[in-house]
Amino acid sequence: QVQLVEFGGGLVQPGGSLRLSCVGSGRTFSTYFMGWFRQAPGKEREFVAAITRSGGLTYYADSVKGRFTISRDNAKNTVYLQMNSLKPEDTAVYYCAANRQSYTATIESQYDYWGQGTQVTVSS
Repeated sequence: QVQLVEFGGGLVQPGGSLRLSCVGSGRTFSTYFMGWFRQAPGKEREFVAAITRSGGLTYYADSVKGRFTISRDNAKNTVYLQMNSLKPEDTAVYYCAANRQSYTATIESQYDYWGQGTQVTVSS
């Protein structure tokens, strides 16, 4: 079992950058594929990015490809989401999640553990 806590959300202007962190508890963090999802007001939660257990491979939604970068540091039990060139449509609550199936898992039900979420607002 792993508990996840996100940090780093906030208000940023369009075109700006923000880095989210997600810290996991326990010694098994490195055995999980990790992902980021987001949920905008009135919309369903959607996949953003995922990463393999070693961090060697990544996978992105088309909407964030080239702007967002997922990475991880297993020594710190942390996964990151670097978000650049932010747009108002990136405004959402961002969640990190852990699964043992695949780094290409894009569906909520494929993930076993979730953080509580952190708000990102992109506005001038």
